[in-house]
Amino acid sequence: MRFQVPQFIDYEIKIIGPFTFKQFMLIAIAGTVCFILYFTISFAKFLLATIVLMGVALTLAFVKVGGRSLPIILMNFFNFSLSPRIYLWKKKEMAPRFINIKRIEKVEKKEEEKDTLPLKIAEGSRLKNLSTQIETRRQ
Repeated sequence: MRFQVPQFIDYEIKIIGPFTFKQFMLIAIAGTVCFILYFTISFAKFLLATIVLMGVALTLAFVKVGGRSLPIILMNFFNFSLSPRIYLWKKKEMAPRFINIKRIEKVEKKEEEKDTLPLKIAEGSRLKNLSTQIETRRQ
Protein backbone atom coordinates (compact mmCIF):
# COMPACT_ATOMS: atom_id res chain seq x y z
CA MET A 1 0.00 0.00 0.00
CA ARG A 2 1.43 3.38 -0.97
CA PHE A 3 1.03 6.48 1.13
CA GLN A 4 1.13 10.03 -0.08
CA VAL A 5 3.92 12.03 1.57
CA PRO A 6 2.85 15.55 2.57
CA GLN A 7 4.86 18.34 0.96
CA PHE A 8 5.22 22.03 1.75
CA ILE A 9 4.57 21.47 5.44
CA ASP A 10 6.32 24.76 6.33
CA TYR A 11 3.81 26.67 4.25
CA GLU A 12 1.49 28.90 6.29
CA ILE A 13 -2.08 29.19 5.10
CA LYS A 14 -3.20 32.57 3.79
CA ILE A 15 -6.27 33.44 5.83
CA ILE A 16 -7.01 37.10 5.19
CA GLY A 17 -6.28 38.07 1.60
CA PRO A 18 -2.59 37.58 0.77
CA PHE A 19 -1.61 37.61 4.49
CA THR A 20 -1.19 34.87 7.04
CA PHE A 21 -2.85 35.31 10.41
CA LYS A 22 0.37 36.47 12.09
CA GLN A 23 1.12 38.99 9.35
CA PHE A 24 -2.42 40.34 9.47
CA MET A 25 -2.34 40.71 13.27
CA LEU A 26 1.00 42.58 13.20
CA ILE A 27 -0.27 45.03 10.57
CA ALA A 28 -3.68 45.38 12.23
CA ILE A 29 -2.18 46.19 15.65
CA ALA A 30 0.16 48.76 14.10
CA GLY A 31 -2.76 50.27 12.15
CA THR A 32 -4.88 50.47 15.31
CA VAL A 33 -2.10 52.23 17.22
CA CYS A 34 -1.66 54.67 14.32
CA PHE A 35 -5.41 55.34 14.29
CA ILE A 36 -5.36 56.15 18.02
CA LEU A 37 -2.28 58.37 17.58
CA TYR A 38 -4.07 60.34 14.85
CA PHE A 39 -6.55 61.65 17.41
CA THR A 40 -4.13 62.14 20.32
CA ILE A 41 -1.01 63.89 18.98
CA SER A 42 -0.20 66.60 16.44
CA PHE A 43 -0.12 65.78 12.73
CA ALA A 44 3.69 66.10 12.35
CA LYS A 45 4.32 63.72 15.26
CA PHE A 46 1.58 61.41 13.99
CA LEU A 47 3.15 61.25 10.54
CA LEU A 48 6.61 60.46 11.93
CA ALA A 49 5.24 57.86 14.38
CA THR A 50 3.12 56.23 11.64
CA ILE A 51 6.08 55.89 9.26
CA VAL A 52 8.26 54.32 11.96
CA LEU A 53 5.51 52.08 13.38
CA MET A 54 4.27 50.78 10.03
CA GLY A 55 7.87 50.25 8.87
CA VAL A 56 8.59 48.11 11.93
CA ALA A 57 5.31 46.21 11.54
CA LEU A 58 5.90 45.48 7.84
CA THR A 59 9.48 44.41 8.57
CA LEU A 60 8.34 42.03 11.32
CA ALA A 61 5.56 40.67 9.11
CA PHE A 62 7.46 40.01 5.87
CA VAL A 63 11.22 39.74 6.46
CA LYS A 64 12.67 36.25 6.75
CA VAL A 65 16.29 35.46 7.56
CA GLY A 66 17.50 31.96 6.81
CA GLY A 67 13.94 30.71 6.36
CA ARG A 68 12.81 31.96 9.79
CA SER A 69 10.61 34.95 10.43
CA LEU A 70 12.07 38.02 12.11
CA PRO A 71 9.93 37.77 15.31
CA ILE A 72 11.26 34.23 15.93
CA ILE A 73 14.85 35.39 15.37
CA LEU A 74 14.39 38.33 17.76
CA MET A 75 12.78 36.08 20.38
CA ASN A 76 15.70 33.61 20.15
CA PHE A 77 18.18 36.50 20.39
CA PHE A 78 16.61 37.89 23.56
CA ASN A 79 16.28 34.45 25.14
CA PHE A 80 19.96 33.77 24.47
CA SER A 81 21.04 37.22 25.67
CA LEU A 82 19.09 37.08 28.92
CA SER A 83 19.68 33.44 29.84
CA PRO A 84 22.50 32.65 32.29
CA ARG A 85 25.61 31.03 30.86
CA ILE A 86 28.77 29.56 32.32
CA TYR A 87 32.00 29.79 30.37
CA LEU A 88 34.87 27.57 31.46
CA TRP A 89 38.25 28.81 30.34
CA LYS A 90 40.45 26.38 32.22
CA LYS A 91 39.06 23.13 33.44
CA LYS A 92 40.02 22.36 37.03
CA GLU A 93 41.92 19.14 37.49
CA MET A 94 40.21 17.07 40.14
CA ALA A 95 41.54 13.93 41.73
CA PRO A 96 39.47 10.84 41.03
CA ARG A 97 37.32 9.70 43.92
CA PHE A 98 38.33 6.06 43.76
CA ILE A 99 41.65 4.78 42.48
CA ASN A 100 42.03 1.13 41.64
CA ILE A 101 45.81 0.61 41.96
CA LYS A 102 45.71 -2.98 40.71
CA ARG A 103 43.96 -1.91 37.54
CA ILE A 104 46.46 0.90 36.92
CA GLU A 105 49.39 -1.51 37.35
CA LYS A 106 47.83 -3.95 34.87
CA VAL A 107 47.33 -1.20 32.32
CA GLU A 108 50.94 -0.01 32.75
CA LYS A 109 52.26 -3.57 32.33
CA LYS A 110 50.24 -4.05 29.15
CA GLU A 111 51.59 -0.79 27.72
CA GLU A 112 55.16 -1.85 28.55
CA GLU A 113 54.60 -5.22 26.86
CA LYS A 114 53.33 -3.50 23.73
CA ASP A 115 56.41 -1.28 23.58
CA THR A 116 58.90 -4.11 24.09
CA LEU A 117 57.43 -6.59 21.61
CA PRO A 118 58.75 -5.96 18.09
CA LEU A 119 56.58 -6.42 15.07
CA LYS A 120 57.20 -9.87 13.64
CA ILE A 121 57.06 -10.24 9.87
CA ALA A 122 57.75 -13.48 8.04
CA GLU A 123 61.09 -13.72 6.24
CA GLY A 124 59.85 -14.21 2.71
CA SER A 125 56.86 -11.88 2.81
CA ARG A 126 56.23 -9.07 0.39
CA LEU A 127 55.20 -6.88 3.32
CA LYS A 128 58.73 -7.00 4.75
CA ASN A 129 60.21 -6.04 1.40
CA LEU A 130 57.74 -3.18 1.05
CA SER A 131 58.46 -1.88 4.57
CA THR A 132 62.18 -1.98 3.86
CA GLN A 133 61.72 -0.02 0.65
CA ILE A 134 59.60 2.59 2.39
CA GLU A 135 62.06 3.00 5.26
CA THR A 136 65.13 3.33 3.01
CA ARG A 137 63.62 5.62 0.42
CA ARG A 138 65.00 9.15 0.57
CA GLN A 139 62.71 12.12 0.26
